[in-house]
Amino acid sequence: MRYAILADIHANLAAFEAVLADIEAQGGADEVWCLGDIVGYGPDPAECIRLLKKHCSVCVAGNHDLGAAGKIDLSYFNAAAVAACRWTAGRLGPLEKRYIEDLPLTLRKGDFFLAHGSPAEPAMEYITSTGIAARNFSYFETPYCLVGHTHEPLAFKQIGNNCTSITLSPNIGLVLGAHRMIINPGGVGQPRDGDPRASYAIYDSEGSMLRLHRVPYDINATQDRMVQAGLPMTLVSRLQEGR
Repeated sequence: MRYAILADIHANLAAFEAVLADIEAQGGADEVWCLGDIVGYGPDPAECIRLLKKHCSVCVAGNHDLGAAGKIDLSYFNAAAVAACRWTAGRLGPLEKRYIEDLPLTLRKGDFFLAHGSPAEPAMEYITSTGIAARNFSYFETPYCLVGHTHEPLAFKQIGNNCTSITLSPNIGLVLGAHRMIINPGGVGQPRDGDPRASYAIYDSEGSMLRLHRVPYDINATQDRMVQAGLPMTLVSRLQEGR
């Protein structure tokens, strides 16, 4: 079985469509899993939700999904995120709102535990260090955990009482073996690792191999749509920078 693992689409339809096309170019996937934040920041929230519903069999809620659905306090967001969240909420129809309202915070799929932020705090916590990752291993029972939220492709491996980090690269496969791991496939719609290309991963259970993929897309087209929508310019410019 092959599983495409996506996170942080953030209403970036051009990036999302490019990733779906690349999945097919890589040989396709039996299932597509999304780790939340379908909406927020970008200019096409309803379109991304509708496309996700067609292609994705599994999805958990992200903090921006919950914010657009009115299920969390926006005081947790910075000013640009608040503006984008309020704009997003006004662009969703009843079917799109119901979809994100009904998303679970966590899911278990075989050997994988899925959450947006972390197992300990599914909607809000960023796993950015080995210390945070080490604490989170006690919050799930499966061999592996998949998260998003940071928009950076990174894995954490538990070895005894120690935890090490692994930067994911499209040139190097990650073998999922005896050691427990927390894995982040990076962001589809707003990468933050200095590479503006969309990021996602494919896991092939036959060889227990996970590979990161980076996909170029029309960034200028997304930026133009964001400007036309009146979204904050800080959100527009960061797409080009990958930060």
